Amino acid sequence: MGWSDWAAVEGDGLDFEEILYEKRHHSELGGGVARVTLNKPEKFNTMTLATVDEMFRAFYDANHDTSIGVIVVAAAGKHFGAGGDVEWEKWGLREAFYNRYPHNRLIRSSRKPVMAVVQGYCLAGHNHMAYCCDFTIAADNAKFGQAGPKVSSPADGFFVPYLTKVVGAKKAREMWMLCRRYSAEQAREMGLVNTVVPLDALWDEVDQWCEELLEKSPGCLEILKASFDQEMDGYTEMGILSGQFYPHWFDAPEGKEGGSAFIEKRKPRFWSIREREAEARERLMEEYESEQKTEQKKAE
Repeated sequence: MGWSDWAAVEGDGLDFEEILYEKRHHSELGGGVARVTLNKPEKFNTMTLATVDEMFRAFYDANHDTSIGVIVVAAAGKHFGAGGDVEWEKWGLREAFYNRYPHNRLIRSSRKPVMAVVQGYCLAGHNHMAYCCDFTIAADNAKFGQAGPKVSSPADGFFVPYLTKVVGAKKAREMWMLCRRYSAEQAREMGLVNTVVPLDALWDEVDQWCEELLEKSPGCLEILKASFDQEMDGYTEMGILSGQFYPHWFDAPEGKEGGSAFIEKRKPRFWSIREREAEARERLMEEYESEQKTEQKKAE
């Protein structure tokens, strides 16, 4: 219905290894859509700094292309994605990923409406990227959820409390703290996604939503998006980890344990770490009390 074929965008800093970047236009409505596709299906489209750097360049181009009215975030293969690359994160780069290159910031700062197109697993960083998008279209086989506390990979900043605006405070805490999995229909019922369609009808549905958006004033849509996103400005971008509770989390034993357990395919031993730390504190206290008694005897 008036759509051109998807055409890859290349050259001028737009050559990519971890994503695909394409555009298509509508001959009747005018305007077009840019599609950023995470392209590591063999690794569940997990993200690293390199992935988000490539996404930044694609988003920058799409936002400065006056012919583009919508940006679609998709993923190759059976699954939308499973968050950050744990094997990569174990080398101590998680903090850099969260503090320097939060992918949600790309969506928040985008001038154009952003639509997530989800199939299969949509977990962890991919889940909060999807719910930070302006729209989320899900296939009926989609599964949503967070995984951070299961693998000692915390997240803080605006996208955590922002979920309360999407699904409500109780459900948001349930999702983040219990790490449960939710079906596409459950996600629709709680307001996590806009609509659910059969997998084979997913892109037809996306085309329909894009057509509806292209029928509207692009300038008005940009203003509305910025107005909605302005609500996030009241949240700290990154704060809890960087200075309040756990400024050295990623160097601490508990911070390392989750990723190690995941890679070694075993259950994490979080509480044994806590027990060892308690025993160490007790030994230190005993040593301190012993030193105090010794000093007191010397004084006598």
